[in-house]
Amino acid sequence: MSGKEGFIQRFGAVYEDSPWVAEAVWPGAGALRNAQALAGAMAAVVDSATREDRLALIRAHPQLASRARMADASVREQSGAGLDQCSPQEFADFQRLNAAYNDRFGFPFIIAVKGLTRHDILDAFAARLGNDPDVEFDEAIRQIHRIAAFRLADLFEDAS
Repeated sequence: MSGKEGFIQRFGAVYEDSPWVAEAVWPGAGALRNAQALAGAMAAVVDSATREDRLALIRAHPQLASRARMADASVREQSGAGLDQCSPQEFADFQRLNAAYNDRFGFPFIIAVKGLTRHDILDAFAARLGNDPDVEFDEAIRQIHRIAAFRLADLFEDAS
């Protein structure tokens, strides 16, 4: 498969359940020869989207340490951070923090987990609960861009 359909199939999941990002990049995709260039183009699409579209993008992400069905990339990323190995207490902490965060902000806590431990993530979770809602919205988008950059780097590495 090649062309637009192949591009969307390969890069449509980089931004969780939001293939519209890859679709918007497609017209100029031929000039994007590396992960950094594509990450920048995709981030620009997200940053220029409406607040409602960015909120939908944030809400497309799974809660951390959740048993809900999630995209394969999210499963791998959360496993890499050890979130699939939580003790009962850690799991309870994640569930409590997930609920408190969602109640406060109206969307799931987003953090690029690559290179972090469960303890790092729990600490960040607790610290960010005190943020202003607009600050936290912007931080969620920043973290989503980091996740996308990691995913793109992996896709380009797999292709070489």
